[in-house]
Amino acid sequence: MTLAFIPPRGAQCGRPVLLWDRRALRPEVSAVLSRRGFTLIELLIVVVIIGILASFAIPKFTNTKEKTYVAQMKSDLRNLATAEEAFFYDSTKYSASLAALNNFATSSGVSLVVNASPGGWNAVASHAQTARQCFLFAGAGPPVPPATVEGRIVCQ
Repeated sequence: MTLAFIPPRGAQCGRPVLLWDRRALRPEVSAVLSRRGFTLIELLIVVVIIGILASFAIPKFTNTKEKTYVAQMKSDLRNLATAEEAFFYDSTKYSASLAALNNFATSSGVSLVVNASPGGWNAVASHAQTARQCFLFAGAGPPVPPATVEGRIVCQ
């Protein structure tokens, strides 16, 4: 129990008054009075900060998805180049048929258009989730603009 010597208003100067501290008498009142929660303003500020951070993250996430689609197309074109060369070594010609290339299968969402000539081939890869396309040609096959260097995959 705590004692406080606080003179009340209008008390005589020389005589201290003995008062009891309420918190010492009832500890549950102390717990209720000292417990603080978050104010509405504090919660709104946190929500605004989270919204600002989300506005930065969402475009980066969209860009990341675009990169994965392009990576899928590039991977399929590299695998197609390997399959075409393997087919050429077996039959001395290139094939426009994916089934003839040991049942070559593309990634989900990727479609390939292959044109083969006796001395080379070219291919265009596109994905269902993006407007970008990737191009590749090899051998004496006609280059598909913007692919102008043999064996180099170009996406736009």
